[in-house]
Amino acid sequence: QVQLVESGGGLVQSGGSLRLSCVASINSFSMYILGWYRQAPGNERELVAAITSSGTTSYADSGKGRFTISRDNAKNTVYLQMNSLKPEDTAVYYCNAKRISIVTNNNYWGQGTQVTVSS
Repeated sequence: QVQLVESGGGLVQSGGSLRLSCVASINSFSMYILGWYRQAPGNERELVAAITSSGTTSYADSGKGRFTISRDNAKNTVYLQMNSLKPEDTAVYYCNAKRISIVTNNNYWGQGTQVTVSS
């Protein structure tokens, strides 16, 4: 059974840092596009950052220069380093693993981890 388990969330003061981790029990983990999404109360889920199988990264404007996504294929883990956190970063953060091809259509989500930034 596929599982994505996030950790590292918590309460932090404005300007602080957190590092989120997501361990995935997925075969061929290295072939997946990995992403971090977040959802604040009353808002839709939005993409924060993504990293391809080749290591190319992309970021939403809200996190550019502050967030860094990385992956360790040997550990089936994706990370999100978040620095200079702001109260508006408060949300539930979700890990996503996606692999879509002619023969594959896999899209998996973690259960989410709460990040709260106090002002």
